[in-house]
Amino acid sequence: MTRTRRLWIVLGVTAAVLLVGGFVLYRSVFGGTAPPAVSLNPTPAATQTPSASVTEDPTSSADAATAGGVDGSWVVDTQSGSFSDFTSTFAGYRIEEELGSVGANTAVGRTPNVSGSLRVDGSSITEVSATVDMTTLQSDDDRRDNQLRMRGLQTDAFPTATFELTSPIDIPQAPQEGETITARATGDLTLHGVTKQVTVPIQARWTGDQIEVVTSFDVALADYGIEPPTGFFVLSVADHGTVELHLLFDRG
Repeated sequence: MTRTRRLWIVLGVTAAVLLVGGFVLYRSVFGGTAPPAVSLNPTPAATQTPSASVTEDPTSSADAATAGGVDGSWVVDTQSGSFSDFTSTFAGYRIEEELGSVGANTAVGRTPNVSGSLRVDGSSITEVSATVDMTTLQSDDDRRDNQLRMRGLQTDAFPTATFELTSPIDIPQAPQEGETITARATGDLTLHGVTKQVTVPIQARWTGDQIEVVTSFDVALADYGIEPPTGFFVLSVADHGTVELHLLFDRG
């Protein structure tokens, strides 16, 4: 084997090692498996095996809560469910990143630190508000989260995001317990210090002493003055992202 050929082989092997190493480093910093998109929690009937020996008690607390109906004021519940499996209240983002020709990655950041309220009057949802602590967003790597404090979302400068319903959500009839309702909500979204009116799809379900609401919708970063952050490994970021909300409400 000639010296020149050996040199080309060494260079080829070195390039392959660097390419693989760069991909592994990128994945270790920014990669990982993205959690599933936001959705309503599984119902107890779907996750539990019925027991023939269980007798329903008509005076149970759940029946008492149901007897009170769904009308009235509700407040965000931050205690139920688990943030580790995203069955609790949370808000967050989902956006695509690209590392040149090496590959793409879905970045997801979420926080359980959400407050807000909801009001139901018969067959109309008349009030919905939510405030998110953007400084506590967590993704699969804290280095990304730290970057978003000063770049992109700039959470140090814009620590909260809010949604406020501006038009009642009318549904065909008063919600029934356990029924999944699909509707559209129009309100003011404030993100990165910019407020814009949005109309978003929602799903909601009332179960005794709790109302669960989810929504997922796209936003154009430029509409909110957000510049996609890039760096040495992340060569590009999509010009739009997805806002995700999973809200549990208790009676106010």
